[in-house]
Amino acid sequence: MTFGSPLLLATLVVPFGALAVYLWIERKPPRGAISFPNLAVLASVRGRASWKRHLIAALVLSTLLLLCVGVARPKVSRAVPVDRSTVVLVVDVSISMNAVDVAPSRLEAARKAIRSFVDRVPPQVKIGLIAFSDDPVVLASPTADKEALRNAIASLEPGYGTAIGDAVARGVELVRLSTGEEGATKGAPTKAGAVVLLSDGSQTRGVLDPLQGADIARQAGIPVHTIALGTPEGNVTINRGGIDLVVLVPPDRLTLARIAEATGGSTFEATDADRLASVYKQLGRVVSTEKKPREVTAAFVVAAAALLALGIGLAGLWAPRLP
Repeated sequence: MTFGSPLLLATLVVPFGALAVYLWIERKPPRGAISFPNLAVLASVRGRASWKRHLIAALVLSTLLLLCVGVARPKVSRAVPVDRSTVVLVVDVSISMNAVDVAPSRLEAARKAIRSFVDRVPPQVKIGLIAFSDDPVVLASPTADKEALRNAIASLEPGYGTAIGDAVARGVELVRLSTGEEGATKGAPTKAGAVVLLSDGSQTRGVLDPLQGADIARQAGIPVHTIALGTPEGNVTINRGGIDLVVLVPPDRLTLARIAEATGGSTFEATDADRLASVYKQLGRVVSTEKKPREVTAAFVVAAAALLALGIGLAGLWAPRLP
């Protein structure tokens, strides 16, 4: 929580001072004593009166506390839809995507999760799609046309190598072209665009290494959210010289995490199709909303009024009445 007028929090000395005075009065011994024939009855009456008095005092002090916080104009961050945004999905289609450790295969699980992502994202968000193996290939420029995106997703086919750095740089280029923004000069992440990178292996091809691609994204102020798909036991069969070789294809989680960290993005791991779908669902909320401060002074005033009304009501109910 933040405050529009934080200096006015100094008014909190009023309720806390009142509390101190109240406690002092409570502990102060009575000036005189009176005789009462039945001490048991007296103790019973005094006990009932005491907790009622304390409750009313607590309500009044809470009212003062809420009002003192309210005058400082408290603000809370709330997620609101972005007016315009571009998200470029960068998908690894190297040969390792044929692995079946993520059923029915890594590539098919990715297709399904990305289709769901496209269907869920609000229409004001433009989505682009890049497939990369030896080189990044733009399958769909950023668009709000969901049918065109579904067709592009269906065209995802496995290639061979993995050029992560080049793919990240191409994704950043698409975001910048779509938003028409140069990005933050100091590398501050911007909600105008983001890259979502899914990969299931280590870099084997490309001109730029992964962290060079991440540095381009950082300088443009574009966060790269990364998803490491697959398990350490994932493998594919590759034919070399007429011999079938079983090759392990574990995801390079460390590199993907470093890309996300360097660009201000989030990093995820998905070892099954359900988890992958959940990650894309979460990212759908991240890229289509932004947190903005909302002043909640009115809520504090309403709460204070309610407590004050309750205190007055109880005081009237419990106060002694003349016959």
